[in-house]
Amino acid sequence: MRTLYDRLAEYGRSDYYGFHMPGHKRNPELLGEGFPSGIDITEIDGFDDLHHAEGILKDAQERAAKVYHGEETHFLINGSSVGILSAVAGVTRRGDTILVARNCHKSVYHAIEMNGLNPVYLTPGFHTSVQMNTEISAEEVRKALERNPLARAVVIVSPTYDGVVSDVGAIAEEAHKKGIPVIVDEAHGAHFGFHPYFPGNANTKGADIVIHSLHKTLPSLTQTALLHMNGELVSRRKVCRYLHMLQSSSPSYVLMASIDSCVDLLENRRKELFDPYVKNMRGLREELAGLRWLKLIQTDRYDFSKVVISAGNGGLTGRQLYRILLEEYHLQMEMAAGDYVLAMTSVADTAEGFRRLACALREIDAAMGESAETVSLGQGTGSLRKKKNIPCLPRPDVVYNSSEIQDAFRTRFLSWRDSVGRVSAEYAYLYPPGIPLIVPGERIPQEAADVLQWYYEMGFSVEGLKKNLYIEVLEQEA
Repeated sequence: MRTLYDRLAEYGRSDYYGFHMPGHKRNPELLGEGFPSGIDITEIDGFDDLHHAEGILKDAQERAAKVYHGEETHFLINGSSVGILSAVAGVTRRGDTILVARNCHKSVYHAIEMNGLNPVYLTPGFHTSVQMNTEISAEEVRKALERNPLARAVVIVSPTYDGVVSDVGAIAEEAHKKGIPVIVDEAHGAHFGFHPYFPGNANTKGADIVIHSLHKTLPSLTQTALLHMNGELVSRRKVCRYLHMLQSSSPSYVLMASIDSCVDLLENRRKELFDPYVKNMRGLREELAGLRWLKLIQTDRYDFSKVVISAGNGGLTGRQLYRILLEEYHLQMEMAAGDYVLAMTSVADTAEGFRRLACALREIDAAMGESAETVSLGQGTGSLRKKKNIPCLPRPDVVYNSSEIQDAFRTRFLSWRDSVGRVSAEYAYLYPPGIPLIVPGERIPQEAADVLQWYYEMGFSVEGLKKNLYIEVLEQEA
């Protein structure tokens, strides 16, 4: 089967002259040969239309559904976020109640706000020693469904940014007993199901809507993703209607070709890609398991493509370890959090890349002294007193829907300390991973203010706030 890229490349080499968009007219002399202008076209004859797919794009989406074991699959060229927004809007009506994992990406909260929904939060477990959230339990979902019989959907993230996997099958079973769908943000698990080393994807676990970010863990361009729909509990027509509303009306053929080429790799070169990758991954994890001060972190259900290294035993913060790896070893980690760093891997990683990471961590580990209180490695990484056992996601007290407070109340700015007990009018989060610590409409607990202050002292940038070190809160409650 020829991929969309093959067709685009063939067209780019042809003598067809385009009196149509885009304005670069496939002329490489204008943008430079590094830009893929030769395959960047619009919806012309023979190349279908993503919003009314009947030809090559319809075939490509059907192939993606087959490869991912989904019943119906749609290309996303505005990232997973547009899939999440469309999924949540497509299964609810304004004012509905939904069950939401509190560690979901900010796009889920934006969907709640846009649609005026009432969120009931499912709180993940918490790993106190490394300050990392763990999974959502099926038992908590069951209890929440009993307490909220009018809930219209369950939304979870699995795997999390840190690689923690929830029991999607058990959660789906509980939700389906009540006749409501489960939306799984599996953005970070697009590689699931293609090798026994990794879990099966949520399409095979009973999820009704699954969103995958191909670009996060597979060879695909940034902003490419898939939305899958299964079963009869979801109005597919309604979800598609929101996709048509929220996705660009001029979808990029470069991005769609990237999606189709990635799916082609999964269909035809799966073993060639995954076998050496898993071999390298196993070797890396075995080597890192022998470190003395640094610690390789994982949970019972886990995505082994994520490499989470805790530095707490040696007295380093995640931020300090991140800077050492970047400045002294030229290794760019995905993220630093409280006590740990996250290295994301994929089938595109090389044995040399894994070797460099292992050697760097071994050297850092060997340089750590006997004291677990202080460490000095390189310039600018001295001792730092750490505040322990701060939960990353405090249990929220939801006072208003986030949509209710927009332009409805007078607000003021208070310092983090003085904002405790007041209702927030804005978000506060670290990016990455983009999980809100504070959401509009929630009463701000002391622990949330402590988390913000702690991260600020660690050198992290707190995003979402209009004014640094302050939170916009409601002047008074109705």
